[in-house]
Amino acid sequence: MKSVCFYFKIHQPYRLKRYRFFDIGNDHYYYDDFADDEIITRVAQNSYIPMADTLLDMIQQSNREFKFAISISGTAIEQLQMYVPEYIDKLRQLSETGCVEFLSGTYSHSLASLEDPEEFMREVKAHDDLIYRLFGQKPKVFANTELIYDDEIAMMVASMGFKTTLTDGAKHILGWKSPNYLYRACTAPDLKLLLTNDKLADDISMNFNNPEWDEYPLTADKYVNWIASLPEEEQVVNLLMSMDTFGSFLPAGTGIFEFMKALPMFGKEKGIQFTTPSEAVAKLKPVDELSIPYPISGIDEARDVSAWKGNELQREALRKLYAVAERVSLCQDRRLKQDWEYLQSSDHFYYMSTKNMADGASHAAFSPYDSPFAAFTNYMNVLADFLVRVEEQYPESIDNEELNSLLLTIRNQADEITSLKKEVTSFRTDMENREENLIEVEEKPVKKAPAKKTAANKAAVKKATAGKSAVAKEKK
Repeated sequence: MKSVCFYFKIHQPYRLKRYRFFDIGNDHYYYDDFADDEIITRVAQNSYIPMADTLLDMIQQSNREFKFAISISGTAIEQLQMYVPEYIDKLRQLSETGCVEFLSGTYSHSLASLEDPEEFMREVKAHDDLIYRLFGQKPKVFANTELIYDDEIAMMVASMGFKTTLTDGAKHILGWKSPNYLYRACTAPDLKLLLTNDKLADDISMNFNNPEWDEYPLTADKYVNWIASLPEEEQVVNLLMSMDTFGSFLPAGTGIFEFMKALPMFGKEKGIQFTTPSEAVAKLKPVDELSIPYPISGIDEARDVSAWKGNELQREALRKLYAVAERVSLCQDRRLKQDWEYLQSSDHFYYMSTKNMADGASHAAFSPYDSPFAAFTNYMNVLADFLVRVEEQYPESIDNEELNSLLLTIRNQADEITSLKKEVTSFRTDMENREENLIEVEEKPVKKAPAKKTAANKAAVKKATAGKSAVAKEKK
């Protein structure tokens, strides 16, 4: 029986406001709150919420046989909590059905896996902790930012305890091989690879509403027949799509929600199972191993990382940002750490792309800037102010090792002071208890014991009594 895994991606960055050169050193708040509020509220109303309702309906109508996965960034969750909290409740409802698997990923949808291994692992942990707190799931399957992957990343992912990762079924990597199998990583044999089927995913996200497409219009039964007609030995089809495809890029008027609702019924007729990635992997064995020496991604025709590192502007911005990674990791300034998180979002570097290929137009379509150079200038102004703040806390004249040693000494001293304070508090409490006991002893009335009647006492009493009798006789 063939398995189909739907992956729905949700990500929103914190967008930067127009930040001028003269703002450096004077304004430490970098974000366009109005744009963030407007965009995520609009997308949630048009796409996220109606799609969540559609997915809940599909689960219920299929008697919980329709299952899928969600990949959501930490920055998207933060904005949803702030501006559209009702959608977080929708995600909880989906999670409680037991038919939804939340994937692991980077908190800010960053490029840390390409720049700084330690920061990459920290981000993944922060993301997964947030998913667990909100939805009660500990992610088991990893999906990097835009499916970025290579042999080195495989080793990092495996070292974090993951057994499965999702990446792109890039043609220049697979060659004649099909993405509809389970593979394993060459550099981490225990790490299994699920590969996306870009063609079948694009048939929905790119061509569903394209009247010039040869197969237009696309219907649910036609789509399911395509999957059913794949070779019998090809057992898993992974379909990754952005959640805002449904309702935003493909408005409700196109019939996209009705198309989705019909899939489970036609799938059941053809013996196709809709499943989560963990369930699919549990039933399959890898057919081969893949070696991917250079990073791939699910973006652009080239399926590489040139969308974020393709020109000198992008590389310079990334170099300057991650040059202070170790210093930021040592600091305790909550605001500085938050800005560090938000400035890592891959979107900032995507807006700087100068690619002139046909797919380059998509970069401009998502960018809030007039040009890649405007995106670079604005980002570098913000970054300059951020670096000044880092410098104020940790001067460049002190190298990282020395700084780390000094901070360790300070923290050890702080721990020692805390320990001494506890001892002093304990000593004071003990002394106060002793003083209270002494006061209680002093305030208690002393009871005199009755005198014992000794022989001497008896004689004295008898003598006194005889004296009194003699005096009485004389008076008479």
